[in-house]
Amino acid sequence: MQQKGSGTLLFKTLQWLIHCIFSLFVLLSSIWLCLALWIQQPIHAVVTYTLILAWACFSLSILGIYFSQHLISRNKDILLYLFGFVLALAWYFGLEARQDRDWNPEVSRLLSYQINGHQVTLHNVRDFHWHADGSYSAAWQTRVLDLNQITGVNIITSYWTGPQIAHTLVSFDFADTAPLTFSIEIRKEKGEEFSAIGGFFRKYELNLVAANETDIIYTRSNIRHEQVYFFPIKMSKAQSQALFLEYLNKASELAQQPKWYNTLSSNCTTLVFDMIQAVTQKPLPVDYRLLASGYLPNYLYDLNAISHHYSMREWYRQAHVNPKVQSLASIQDYSRTIRQRLPTH
Repeated sequence: MQQKGSGTLLFKTLQWLIHCIFSLFVLLSSIWLCLALWIQQPIHAVVTYTLILAWACFSLSILGIYFSQHLISRNKDILLYLFGFVLALAWYFGLEARQDRDWNPEVSRLLSYQINGHQVTLHNVRDFHWHADGSYSAAWQTRVLDLNQITGVNIITSYWTGPQIAHTLVSFDFADTAPLTFSIEIRKEKGEEFSAIGGFFRKYELNLVAANETDIIYTRSNIRHEQVYFFPIKMSKAQSQALFLEYLNKASELAQQPKWYNTLSSNCTTLVFDMIQAVTQKPLPVDYRLLASGYLPNYLYDLNAISHHYSMREWYRQAHVNPKVQSLASIQDYSRTIRQRLPTH
């Protein structure tokens, strides 16, 4: 009798665990699907919200199973839920990134290039002229650059909401011409605003912008008034050239096959990390600061990629762009000014 009682207790415990695991699956998968429908709105808004409400109610009814003793009698409902969720997954992963949307002017053109030896010709380099009210005069350039003239690489972090999250840009110095900056961004449609939640749900395509510093960094520090920091990075000439070419390869990839931005796994920091790891040809430690991108300079400092000429605390003071450019007399002095008081590479 004791063995029978122990067996019954074990069975009930196992059944309880299965119920808990499935309940958690239903809860999390329902939240995910409702958010995906809300972000994507694949059908008319009224129909979409009706679907969300219906799915939420159905999920609650499935969860109600675990407050009753009739699991076996409700197997059909469980199978129906699983079938519906599989269809939802098929819909979601069938969403394809596109190139033919009505894009914002800032991201309307794709970077293209030709390489002839060490000479690179870049088309659609952005050179917008930004005005104090946030408006701009659109301008695009063709720039011819010599990879042998690269003299340095810089990481720029731009903060708009607290110290944890920042947008990451990479700028290349040249001995014979103005710097060039690459920025991996979302490709917004006209009238579209950024949503961190939407970034988890295939809301935005990825875009790689090549721009002059007087455009893409200036607008963050002087127009949007984000807090911008500029850090020279220690890289060999060969690595700097290889990183530049990695950016061009990424531009080709996105032109041939558009991809989705993902707030967590495919963003402005993780993709830069992937490219740097590719050119250093050695594994770099995975760190929480790759997700909390605002702390990326601290991560690079620990790797000795940022000079130890200053403490990290002093680096943030010296690298802060905004105080240097708030009274800038001429935008033509912008690149020189933001490098003031910084150690050479």
